[in-house]
Amino acid sequence: MTITEHIQPLLETKRIPAALVAAFLLQTAGALFWAGSAAERITVLENRADANQTAIERVAVLEERSRTMQQSLDRIEAELDRITEQKTASPE
Repeated sequence: MTITEHIQPLLETKRIPAALVAAFLLQTAGALFWAGSAAERITVLENRADANQTAIERVAVLEERSRTMQQSLDRIEAELDRITEQKTASPE
């Protein structure tokens, strides 16, 4: 049974204007199209969020490495300062 076979008796018995049926069909088609495009946009945003999460994790690792290097550099500078002070305190 096709859609016209379902609609035709409604049009004859209850006198629903054909323009109203057409409007409902167009609105339904528009809503389905809009929902499909919204789902596509959501998928794109989710993919971007996943990519951003990966970048955030990489930045966190780099920050930790940078912090470790800074601590090492501070220790080296402190040792150099200590050595320099010893040399200036005890002239040979």
